[in-house]
Amino acid sequence: MNIEHIISDFMKHIIAGKIEVYNEFSLQHELGIFLRDRLTDYKVQFERNTKFFGISGTVKHEIDIAIFNDNERYAIELKYPLNGQYPEQMFSFVKDIRFMEELKQAGFSSTYCLALVQDRNFFSGTKQDGIYSYFRGNKPIHGIITKPTGHKDEQIQIEGNYCVEWKIEKDTAYYLCCL
Repeated sequence: MNIEHIISDFMKHIIAGKIEVYNEFSLQHELGIFLRDRLTDYKVQFERNTKFFGISGTVKHEIDIAIFNDNERYAIELKYPLNGQYPEQMFSFVKDIRFMEELKQAGFSSTYCLALVQDRNFFSGTKQDGIYSYFRGNKPIHGIITKPTGHKDEQIQIEGNYCVEWKIEKDTAYYLCCL
């Protein structure tokens, strides 16, 4: 099964204006409907707690979209930030990647992070260091990443190497990270 291809097809529908999303909730539900239409042999569920799959101790506990049957499990985390807060949202993107790493390590077949933005400051700008380097400067997301604002006491350890490759169409950009 190629969930990556299905998500990419879904994003083409958004870019073409065939599917309208206006916040993260609508993105989650429209993608879920899209997946259910194509994955008839799987359950597609929203906000499924990790405990349902016998998993605890993760950085997050609710899976935005869980796709599963008796033999396979997939997870998708979504972000659709609308109110700026660039460094905080970028750190949230990193946290999603860690969460998907944890689910993959716990036996999920594949996991995905999808971020949709309509603000150029997420993928371009003069600031290219720190958290910005992962989303504007092509630096692979890897190692210990520190929360860039506030008390800066939260850190996320990313085991793999993930390069964010933005796909940009008009005023909309997205990336799909496959783990």
